[in-house]
Amino acid sequence: MGARLLDFVAFSSLWLAGAAAALCVASSLALGLRPRAAVLAVTVLGTLVVYNTDRLRDVERDRETAPERSAFVVRHAGALRLLAGLSAAGAAGLALHLGLRASALLGAVLGVGLLHRRLKRLVFVKALYLTAAWLAVVVGLPALEGVRPLHAAWVAGLLGAALFANALASNVRDGEAGAARFGPARVLRVARLVAAAGGALGFAAPAAVAPLAAVPLATLAALLPFRADERYGLLVVDGALLAGALLAIAGSLALGPGLA
Repeated sequence: MGARLLDFVAFSSLWLAGAAAALCVASSLALGLRPRAAVLAVTVLGTLVVYNTDRLRDVERDRETAPERSAFVVRHAGALRLLAGLSAAGAAGLALHLGLRASALLGAVLGVGLLHRRLKRLVFVKALYLTAAWLAVVVGLPALEGVRPLHAAWVAGLLGAALFANALASNVRDGEAGAARFGPARVLRVARLVAAAGGALGFAAPAAVAPLAAVPLATLAALLPFRADERYGLLVVDGALLAGALLAIAGSLALGPGLA
């Protein structure tokens, strides 16, 4: 029963949606902002839309790199379409509620997500645009809520290191992009170095941002014993984003409000 539940949260993209929400909260706290429910909700719903749409559209090609997930998508295609459709309706309504700037940002991210099938074939682009899209949501969207959000560049740097390392590891698992061109061992080495650099950056960051170092460090911990297995990638490597974000939230709350 436990294994089936883990498969469900991983293959339905709920795991990733939870990670996105946790990163959004951690980012908001580091920016000196109070996390807003509407921002968190649109982050979760948008993640479900983009990833489930991609899984449904690319299920045949994904059979080679993620056969278990592809089988889940085929078995539950109707439910996933319904989940994606309802999430899209909810995300659209929330985007309008958040205002024009948030709607434009989310629209741009959605556009990138819908082009993912084509863009991910480009060797040097996939990890970069995935990192940029995630940063736009988990850092850019909360930042729009503040008049002068604190330390935005630091927040983007620490989280960007974790997200970039995660994207590189995804390439290794799927044998795509740079991993196909330069070899999985070399790309995985780069991913570990990027995650380690992100963790080290936390020691130089302002005190309010330092807890975010937990995200690249958790990613590094997941990459050190890395296995090119779809469950390891979906549950452990992606789960490191969730675990690191939760640790960062705990660290920020322990520091107390108003710390700049």
